[in-house]
Amino acid sequence: MDSQENTLELGTNEEVVNEEVASQAVETEPQVENEEQTRVVYETKEDVLHRLQDIAHSEETPQKEEVEYLKASFYKLHIAEREAKLKAYLDAGGDPEQYQYTPDPIEESFKAEMGIIKEKRAKIFKEMEAEKQENLTKKLAIIDRIKAMVTTPDEANKNYKEFKALQEQWREIKNVPADKANELWRNYQLYVEQFYDMLRLNSEAREYDFKKNFELKTALCEAAEKLADEEDVISAFHQLQKLHQEYREIGPVAKEQREEIWNRFKAASSVINKRHQQHFEGVRAKEEDNLARKTVLCEKVEAIAAEENKGSGDWEKHTKQIIDIQTEWKTIGFAPQKMNVKIFERFRAACDDFFGRKAAYFKGLKETFKDNADKKRALIEKAKALQNSTDWKSTSDKFIALQKEWKTIGMVPKKLGDQLWAEFLGACNAFFEARNAAGVGQRGEERENLDKKLEIIEKLKAVAEETGEDLAEKVQKLVEEYNAVGHVPFKEKDKLYKDYHAVLDKLYKDLNISTAKRKLNNFKQNLKQVAERGENALDNERARLFRQYENLKQEIQTYENNLGFLNASSKKGNSLIDEMNRKVQKLKDDMNLVREKIKAIDAENK
Repeated sequence: MDSQENTLELGTNEEVVNEEVASQAVETEPQVENEEQTRVVYETKEDVLHRLQDIAHSEETPQKEEVEYLKASFYKLHIAEREAKLKAYLDAGGDPEQYQYTPDPIEESFKAEMGIIKEKRAKIFKEMEAEKQENLTKKLAIIDRIKAMVTTPDEANKNYKEFKALQEQWREIKNVPADKANELWRNYQLYVEQFYDMLRLNSEAREYDFKKNFELKTALCEAAEKLADEEDVISAFHQLQKLHQEYREIGPVAKEQREEIWNRFKAASSVINKRHQQHFEGVRAKEEDNLARKTVLCEKVEAIAAEENKGSGDWEKHTKQIIDIQTEWKTIGFAPQKMNVKIFERFRAACDDFFGRKAAYFKGLKETFKDNADKKRALIEKAKALQNSTDWKSTSDKFIALQKEWKTIGMVPKKLGDQLWAEFLGACNAFFEARNAAGVGQRGEERENLDKKLEIIEKLKAVAEETGEDLAEKVQKLVEEYNAVGHVPFKEKDKLYKDYHAVLDKLYKDLNISTAKRKLNNFKQNLKQVAERGENALDNERARLFRQYENLKQEIQTYENNLGFLNASSKKGNSLIDEMNRKVQKLKDDMNLVREKIKAIDAENK
C-alpha cells in the first residue's frame, strides 16, 4: 500500500478522517436544526408529541439532534401557553399569589415518551458498543491470520485466495471502538502491504488486481466530485465520509498511478470539506449576530423595567412594549451554544422582574379598589336611606354633600364602578325628582317669604334713624326674625341679599361707634373711684386692659388669616366672608376702645 493511502489511517488534518472520528467531529458542530431548510416548524404541542411518539414506538433510531429540537420546540410552546394563561388571569384582576399552574396532561405524556426514547437510545448505544467490541475481535482475528500468512512466504501464492477472502471480510465488518480504530487500521495495513510485497504472482494477475483497484478508486473519485453539486452541505459531508471508508478498503494500484489517483480523490474531498467548514462558519456568524440582537432586546427590557410607573396606564403601556419585544425575541434563532442559555436567562430575569413588580402593584390596586368600592357602597346606603325624605332643604344639602364625597373617592374597576354609580344616581334622582314635583306648590310660599324679608329690611332701616339705649336689642331681634324666614324665589335672592346686608352693615357700624363713646365716658367718670382704692389700683387696671388689648389684637390676626383661605365663588361663601368681616370690624372697634381707656389712665396718672 502506498504512502498516500497510509495517510487515511492517520486522519489528515481537515481533509480526511476515519468514519468514527468524522462522526465525533460532526457532533461538535452547531446542530443541523439551526438551518431553516432542514427544520420542521411545529405549530402545536400535539404535533411535537405525535412526532415523538412515532420515534418512541417505531423501529426508527432516535437521532440526538432531532430529539433535542423536539424538546426545545415543545417547551417553547408550553412556556408561551402558560404565560398567556397567567397574563389573562392578571388582566382579569386575579391575585398573583393565589394563581396556581394546573398540571398539563400533554406535558406528562411528553415526559413519558421522552423516557421511552431515553431508554431506547441507551439500549441502542449499548448494542452498538457491544457490536463494536465484537467487530474489533473479528478484525483482530483477521490481522492475526494475515500476520501468520506473512510468516510463511513460500505459501503466499497458495494463500492468495484466502487473503482476498479475508480482505472482503474486513470490508464487511463496520465500526469498531473509536479509540482502537487508528491503531487497528495501521496494523492491518502493515501486514497487507507485507503480504503484497512477498506475493509471487505472475505479472498478469498482479496487473489485473491493480487495474481493478484503480477502476474502483476512479469511481469513488467521480462520486466525490459529484458531491460538489449537492445542495445539502451536511449530507454531502456525511456521504464523503462513507466514500473515504470505501477508499480505504480498496487495495493498492500500480505505483505510477498512486500519486495521481490519490491527488484526485484528495482534491474532490477538499472541495466538500471547505464547503462544510464555510457552512458552519456562516452558522457561527449568524449565531453571533443573533446574540448581538438578543443582547439589544435584553437592554431594552431592562430599561423598561427600570422606568417609573405612575399608574395603571404606564404599567399597561410598558407591558405592551415588553410583549412586543418578546415576540421579536421568538423570531431570532439560536445564539452560540456557550451563550444561548445565559442570554435567555438574562432576558427572562428582566421580564420576570417587570411582571413580578406589576403583579405586586395590581395586587395593591385590587385592595385599593376594594376599599373604594366599600366606601361607595356606604354612600349608596346613606343615599337610599334619604331618598324618601320630604325635608327638602335639609335633605338636599345632605345629598349634595354625599355627591361631593363620592367625587373624592378613588377609582374602582369600570364594570363595578358603572354598577355602583347607577345605584347611587338612582337614589339621588328619586329624591330630587320628588322634590321637584313638590316644588310646584312652594312658589307661592317663596313669594310670601320674600314679602316678609322685605318688610324686615324696612324695619331695620327705620331703626337706623332712631336713638336710644335699646337699639342693639331691636336690631338683634329683627336679624333673628329674618333668619327664621324660609326660601325666596331664586331670581330675587341676589338683590335681597345685597339690600339686607347694606342696611345691616350701617347699623352695626353706627351702633359700635355710639356704644364705644358711651362706654369710654363712663370709664373716665369712674377713674377717680378706681384711684381711691389704692395707689396701685390704676396700674393694675392698666395692666388688665393691656392684656385685653393684646388678646383682641391676636384674635383679629387669626380671623384675617382665615379670611385668606376663603373664596367667594358661591353665595354661601360670600355670606360667610361678610359675616367674618363684621366680626373683625367689631373686634377692631373693641380694641380701639381699650386703647382709649389705657390713654385715659395714663392721663389720670400724670
